[in-house]
Amino acid sequence: MGPETPLPLPVEFDSVDDYVESLLEFTTSSWLLQTLCGGVHILDFYTKSPDLYSAILPQSWRDWFKDRDIMDILDLLMRENLSQFDVHDEQPGDLSWRGGPPPPEGLLQYLKEVRKHLLGRTFPPPNSGLSLRKSTIARHVAIGMKVKKVHEVDNFARYIDRLTADIAAAGKRDITHLVDFGSGQNYLGRALAAPPYSKHIVAVESKQHNIEGAKNMDILAKLVPKPLVMRNKKEHRAGQKKQEKEKYCDSNGFNSTPGTEPNISDERQEIETNCDLKNCKPQPVSKPSVPDPSITATENSEDGVAQINSNTVTTTLQIYSEGHGSVQYVEHIIKDGDLAPVVSQILDSSQVQEDNVTTMSKAVEEPANINAVPKSSEPNLMVISLHSCGNLVHHGLRSLLLNPSISAVAMVGCCYNLVTERLGPPTYKLLSLRPNHPRLDSTTNACDPHGFPMSERLATYPLPYPSDTNVNGTEGSDEPPRGVRMNITARMMAVQAPQNWGADDSDLFFTRHFYRALLQRIFLDRGVVAAPIESDPVGGAVSASGHTSKLNWTPPNGRGPGLSSNGTATPLTIGSLRKFAYKDFPSYVRAAIGKLTSPNTFCEVDPEFIASKMEGLTDDDIRDYEIRYTEKKKELNVMWSLMAFSAGVVEAVIVTDRWLWLKEQPEVETAWVEPVFEYELSPRNLVVVGVKK
Repeated sequence: MGPETPLPLPVEFDSVDDYVESLLEFTTSSWLLQTLCGGVHILDFYTKSPDLYSAILPQSWRDWFKDRDIMDILDLLMRENLSQFDVHDEQPGDLSWRGGPPPPEGLLQYLKEVRKHLLGRTFPPPNSGLSLRKSTIARHVAIGMKVKKVHEVDNFARYIDRLTADIAAAGKRDITHLVDFGSGQNYLGRALAAPPYSKHIVAVESKQHNIEGAKNMDILAKLVPKPLVMRNKKEHRAGQKKQEKEKYCDSNGFNSTPGTEPNISDERQEIETNCDLKNCKPQPVSKPSVPDPSITATENSEDGVAQINSNTVTTTLQIYSEGHGSVQYVEHIIKDGDLAPVVSQILDSSQVQEDNVTTMSKAVEEPANINAVPKSSEPNLMVISLHSCGNLVHHGLRSLLLNPSISAVAMVGCCYNLVTERLGPPTYKLLSLRPNHPRLDSTTNACDPHGFPMSERLATYPLPYPSDTNVNGTEGSDEPPRGVRMNITARMMAVQAPQNWGADDSDLFFTRHFYRALLQRIFLDRGVVAAPIESDPVGGAVSASGHTSKLNWTPPNGRGPGLSSNGTATPLTIGSLRKFAYKDFPSYVRAAIGKLTSPNTFCEVDPEFIASKMEGLTDDDIRDYEIRYTEKKKELNVMWSLMAFSAGVVEAVIVTDRWLWLKEQPEVETAWVEPVFEYELSPRNLVVVGVKK
């Protein structure tokens, strides 16, 4: 069961133990890797002195990058065969590459070290006996999926089907139900419940609107019919207009709450009508009930919704007519790996009585009274997840130990930036380049026991350099600091997919980064922000965006410029802009300033303060900034490329940590990691599997 090696090792390694030790040694000892992965923020790129580009990269690297096209540089980082630069005695001394000198030896050595520690991402995995296949998902089941989602769902559903068969073939008890962690729109569950798999799915989702969206998707897939709503159109429209007028207008007819966007979905109440031949009586449509948080348990409700506690609600059970698979929608807030509230609600779809069946369509049946369906007596569960964000993967893996009825897990993670920190503030080798970013203070000081790292191997790994403040809690101790840490900036870079960057899309996001970094320079010159902080006491506040410039504006009741009443930094948040804003730099600056100075801005900074500082800024001034910094745009492109390339090691550390945690548990019989998607279509393609003894 499982692949030949439990990790998709690079070709340089034959032993998993050797790879893990080398990975941890490189991660904790390479100053350049640590700096590129978490030590650079683009908003500091044109505001710090000396500039980050010169402070971080050697002169020989900068000279070579200067004369190279950015796509050539990307090819060198990720695609070019580096062995061609190896100098042998029989070869001439003068080597060239693409019409110019070869890369510096130091750069080549760093690239080799990074590549050497990247996990294999080839799909199908080598020696697996698998081949690429066209999607087998029925068209009506694939409704709403884009090409990427079809690829993910089709391959992962096929993988889960093989995995359950392998578990049964190994002499273990058959998996009765698949628990989909964070099911969302239930694309995966819908595919697994339908033929040819016909699995029993427990779709666990914390957000009610996602469950309702999944049910609407069932309607679009023609698995259940669209509900028929009869209404008196005149009364319905009159009711809508009346409610909008009462809600949004005061006695003078103006918006009573300027700066707020109307929430149409909340304010418009549908009018359902009981119609006969004589008259129509409009009545409000009943909205789904939300459990009272103060209630710990309730009786069976009249509408057939079974409630176990305030956080776990079974809303629907769908039984597929062909193949007899099923989907049970469960609303549950996942806070840890304890799934007892979910397990206690799992229904036995095979025991639904004929007189309790409502035929929704030719494809799906639902019980008329969900409370009359008996519970599954001895479910044997596998927890699955397709791109669970942040700590959800950690909760899913821990569910293997916390729930006796769960015998296997198969989790594909994503959004590493949402993972919390377990060990507290990271230790930095070069403090001058690592000022105290708020991402390092607000997120890493939390010491969340559910965060990274999971394994004791990483949590207790000795760091090869001393620290000014011992992270183990004692100052002046002779013991070296322990524990591998990854701050949020490093983890955010780990979700990049530089191997997929092409010329057009690279130029687009390089330009966006350049515009935002250059706008920060304008903010600095015009007094919106102060000069970047070189050093600050531990716990000192800086921008919540992760850069080191503080605002020159004091919030109401604030402690000082850029500091709120509780001492945290006030962020200067621009957010997303419309596509036309990136037509040129003046358009971008005008759009950004317009958003920051609008009355309904989401930014916490006073719009009048920004407007006063930016007053008198002409388009010619803006173009002059762009002209002066045009040559430095490439420096930002090179740095961002190196950061994204290097962050592949961060992802390898995170995934390896999850596998190590499974291996450390005595209850786990076997565990492995392998790719389940094509990287080109879905870069977060590594599944972590654990099977209990």
